Amino acid sequence: MTKPLRILLRTLAASILLILIFFVTGVTLFMYFNRPPDSLPSIVDEDMQNMSLENGILILEVKSGESGMSVGKRLEEAGIIRTQYLWAALSRIDKEPVKAGVYSLELPATQIDIRSLLVSGKQMLFTVTIPEGGTLKKTARILEDALICSAEDFLAAARDESLLNHYRIPGKMPNKTMEGYLYPDTYLFPRSFPAAKVVEKMADTFFEKLEDIAPVSLSMSPEELNERVILASIVEREYRVADEAPLMAGVFYNRLDIGMALQSCATVEYVITEIQGRPHPEVLYNRDIEIRDPYNTYIRPGLPPGPISCPGEVALRAVFEPAESNYLYFRLIDPGAGRHYFSRTLDDHIRAGVLYVKRSS
Repeated sequence: MTKPLRILLRTLAASILLILIFFVTGVTLFMYFNRPPDSLPSIVDEDMQNMSLENGILILEVKSGESGMSVGKRLEEAGIIRTQYLWAALSRIDKEPVKAGVYSLELPATQIDIRSLLVSGKQMLFTVTIPEGGTLKKTARILEDALICSAEDFLAAARDESLLNHYRIPGKMPNKTMEGYLYPDTYLFPRSFPAAKVVEKMADTFFEKLEDIAPVSLSMSPEELNERVILASIVEREYRVADEAPLMAGVFYNRLDIGMALQSCATVEYVITEIQGRPHPEVLYNRDIEIRDPYNTYIRPGLPPGPISCPGEVALRAVFEPAESNYLYFRLIDPGAGRHYFSRTLDDHIRAGVLYVKRSS
């Protein structure tokens, strides 16, 4: 072997050895800095905003518009990761940005695991319960209090024409909204969730539930279905005991059949609280039932222009399966038990007692 060849081979071997040393050193450093700190904090300093740590569970909020670098700096300062510089390197290698939201992560966790979660957008979900008989405005306040979306955004989404057309909601503005078509249920939503997505989820749930409750609804026109939803929203606000809901639905159908006004206290309450913005009344007086408004079914025959609440299963089933009777009236006679007296004549109805209204949810 010639001397030049031996020199070349020795140089090549040295170069390979040097590369291996650099590679092993790099891998070792990467594994070290990627690994969680040897001692994790038991609690995050109160000065660390948008982050909390309890029982080994890290709750981390990534604000809208916050950069990945900012998140890495906060994690290092809180003692969750060893260094922000590896975090910065990972961010340059993988260009996918971290997603805004609230995340839950069990510690200890590697930087790769933490970053994978924040990039995935798999946020922590929060439970929100929408009660039966609520209105759009009440639902909006519940969602805003839970930090899911702002009340203003929710109400705007519930009136968005593209969403209304997608779900084939009939009617004319301003009465054409998603009122009545958002199912009352317990939902899981992430914080700062798009309001339109909230409306879509609740509307999808409504139509899924309705298909199970009343399969016949699938063959109805939007206008026919809307009449049922309007009536169900009234029954929802009137009944207190589930077994009376079909009887109430039957009373309203009997009134509609003979052209009699529905005379629903719930529609007057809707006018007072939702349209006029006044407190819920304990008792309705003559001046209340004489309010001039299209939703007041004491002075306007037929159905109101739109639903007055979000009906649940009991009310929806009642309007599709009403109890047959010749009753034309009902009146609350036992507020404690929620029982009503049903009658055929006005005289019998008057003798039943004082007029009450169902309390607001």
